[in-house]
Amino acid sequence: MSSHQKKCSPIPSSAQPYDTKEKTGKWRSFKDSFKRYEAFDEEDDEKLKNLTDIERANIRTANSPLQRKLNSRTITMIAIGSSIGNGLFVASGSALNAGSAGGLLVAYGITGSAIYCTMQALGELACEFPVSGGFNLYASRFWEPSVGFAVAYNYFIQFLVLSPLELVSCGIVMKYWNKSINADIWILIFYIIVASINLFGVRFYGETEFVFSSIKVIAVIGFIILSVILAAGGGPDGQSVGTKYWHDPPPFATGFKGVASVFVTAAFSYGGTELVGLAAAEAQNIRTTIPRAIKQVFWRILMFYMVSLTLICFLVPSNSDKLLGASSVDVTASPFVIAIENSGVKGLPHVMNAVVLISCISVASTSVYATSRTLNSLSEQGLCWKFCSYVDRAGRPIVGIIITNVFSCIAFIAASGKEGVVFDWLLSISALSSIASWLTINYCHIRFRRALKVQGRSLKDLAFTSRSGVLGSWYALLVNVLVLIAQFWIALFPTGGKPSANNFFLSYLGGVVLLLFYFGHKIWKKNWIFQIKAKDIDIDTGRRETDMEALRQELEEEKMILQSKPLYYRAYRFWC
Repeated sequence: MSSHQKKCSPIPSSAQPYDTKEKTGKWRSFKDSFKRYEAFDEEDDEKLKNLTDIERANIRTANSPLQRKLNSRTITMIAIGSSIGNGLFVASGSALNAGSAGGLLVAYGITGSAIYCTMQALGELACEFPVSGGFNLYASRFWEPSVGFAVAYNYFIQFLVLSPLELVSCGIVMKYWNKSINADIWILIFYIIVASINLFGVRFYGETEFVFSSIKVIAVIGFIILSVILAAGGGPDGQSVGTKYWHDPPPFATGFKGVASVFVTAAFSYGGTELVGLAAAEAQNIRTTIPRAIKQVFWRILMFYMVSLTLICFLVPSNSDKLLGASSVDVTASPFVIAIENSGVKGLPHVMNAVVLISCISVASTSVYATSRTLNSLSEQGLCWKFCSYVDRAGRPIVGIIITNVFSCIAFIAASGKEGVVFDWLLSISALSSIASWLTINYCHIRFRRALKVQGRSLKDLAFTSRSGVLGSWYALLVNVLVLIAQFWIALFPTGGKPSANNFFLSYLGGVVLLLFYFGHKIWKKNWIFQIKAKDIDIDTGRRETDMEALRQELEEEKMILQSKPLYYRAYRFWC
């Protein structure tokens, strides 16, 4: 352990694990589990007072009382299923209409390659620093605190809004089967389900998300197999469309502006991929679990997005009237359903509707998870009310969960008929959140590598290194900047519409919010630095592997074992 690490990484004297097997009654154990877990006592707090804001934040988030109960299986499935939802199942239809077949695949392919590089960078950082708040804290640590403050609050708002929105979506989806029942009744049922999932703890959330993600993955694989059969003429009508819809209409019928607009939809569709970074703080075996989950992103992008969307382009014309006005919960506008209906297959819209319903529940549950962890991290950094850092003995950030669930009650406006207007503006606040987070992750990775070089540290000290390296992070950074520019352009001059202030702020209000938080933090903290010097970046506090010699020896042994394996096995382990 370095001298710097010894100085800046005190182990809280009160950080003793809570004995869940204490011999008490079940009711007493349940009641006691809600008591606060004290990770720091008064002596520890006195020590922290003598440190800088950044040093205190690094230590508190590195010693968070969140419990490590997410195993490799659940983390991997969260990585695979976190962004498989309405963005793929439904919103891809409006993207096909806006950008045509060629524009759809180009935009999703480029964005997907950038996400792959981003996830590689996140994997490297998360394996070294599995701290509370994940990538939101990295911005404060490797870039500068005001950026971290702005990105973290914008990410918090994004998922805070998504929770009630997805509950409203559940009510709308249920209308597909029964329009006579008040939507608020369905919302109440799903509200109780979503609230209960996170109250049962992180292990229960992980297992539930594993089931939800498995259903989504099976659905996508099933649609891919069916689409291949339909494209080959194996449907009830027996007709093979071949490459007809690649010529009529043309693959780039809407021009460059149409392609640019698809980048925005693609970014929305891939949103949620970065959740693995938040889950790292609660993973059981970080060094093996996180890399494996990160590598799975490649296969998800390749198969679940690119393969399924390529097949859709063979089966659905981009000028289909059914694609127009596609919303995030309108199952009839899903290109998957349209492809199957055009081929004469009956009954599948009901299956698709069930998958969309499960996706809505999954995203709502994940929103509570992400919001509560982000709020907890902000409080631990001293950037939010102190009581928001309350974590009980079962490892639940209970205050954050309660705040999110209370805010989710706004979903009950569904019966008023005004939910569309309210949520359009709520979503506009956090519309750029995922892009801002990805951009930040890539630049933080670049700064981390720079700090390692300046401080004379070796890449051999890292448990996992990004496959795409620093060049991959620069590439992903550039793509995200271009997506922001594309969204700004489309917001000013919408495709097929006239410029208006209302449309602009609906698309770009998130950028205004980011700037307000950024400059607000600078005024509040009187922080006028714009980048921490590489020599001053803390690359020790919170690192999970502290015995570097033992780590190097273990990594060398693993490499030697891997080299003795057949080529196909080595290739499999490289990608998976």
